Amino acid sequence: MTKQRAPSLSIACGDAWPGLIDSAERAVRCVLPNNSVCRVRNTGCHYVKVYSRHLPCLFPQHGPGKKHERPIALVPWQRELVDAHPWALLRGLIHSDGCRIVNWASRTTDGVVTRYEYPRYFFTNTSTDIVRLFTDTLDAVGVAWKSYARPTGAVNISVARRASVALMDQYIGPKY
Repeated sequence: MTKQRAPSLSIACGDAWPGLIDSAERAVRCVLPNNSVCRVRNTGCHYVKVYSRHLPCLFPQHGPGKKHERPIALVPWQRELVDAHPWALLRGLIHSDGCRIVNWASRTTDGVVTRYEYPRYFFTNTSTDIVRLFTDTLDAVGVAWKSYARPTGAVNISVARRASVALMDQYIGPKY
């Protein structure tokens, strides 16, 4: 009789963001408290890893192929969680596939060129379904955004309006 291994989840976290590694481990331990969670070291990153037969229930979107080539849709219980905690989804998406930067521009007024800086958030993904989940959630919390298609097929979402950036700063905060 052959014993099959349980499905595994590996979350790759760059070593430059130790707080994200800790956060990923806490989240996995919270969702699967009876399972052993470990960190596996690799060049420039750590994988937070867990084995569980319950993973297919937690991630029904998982399947063969690339995520941008298959449908990614929330099942009802996931939709309820996102509706109840939209900032948690936005924070996770920004911390995985996004960033907060300080952009700069210059303006000429009365012949004098002045440089000014302003913060903004970016999110980039190739999956149109994931981009839609992100932008629908931004809409739900009142964050203004713009999208830009990249030649690679990925889509950039930009949040640059002062009030929207302030709202995101309040609930998302920097990577650490």
